[in-house]
Amino acid sequence: QVRLEESGGGSVQAGGSLKLACAAPDQTYYTNCLAWFRQAPGKEREPVAAIYTGHGTTNYADSVKDRFIISQDNDKMTIFLHMNYLKPEDTALYYCAARPLPRRCADWYSGGNYGYWGQGIQVTVSS
Repeated sequence: QVRLEESGGGSVQAGGSLKLACAAPDQTYYTNCLAWFRQAPGKEREPVAAIYTGHGTTNYADSVKDRFIISQDNDKMTIFLHMNYLKPEDTALYYCAARPLPRRCADWYSGGNYGYWGQGIQVTVSS
């Protein structure tokens, strides 16, 4: 059973910053596409960002580009989501996801391409 361990999150005022972390087992982490998705109450799940751990290549949704940064730490087999200039509309449950087999991040925005998901972690931004 592959477990993705999410941590971080919490509550912050608009304009603030938060950092999320997602630790993955080695067979899931290396040379694979790992991503963050989010789901706000009453809305569909949406992609946020993805990283291919083989090269560090990143992808972002337009709504978070220039505000969020996805990064990796190979020693810890962990990806991070650095969220800056947070807005109330960023409030959501954030999920870490990984592809079931080592793959690049083609079609990274489609949740159906990911076989493993974290339990979700809450991010709340107040105005």
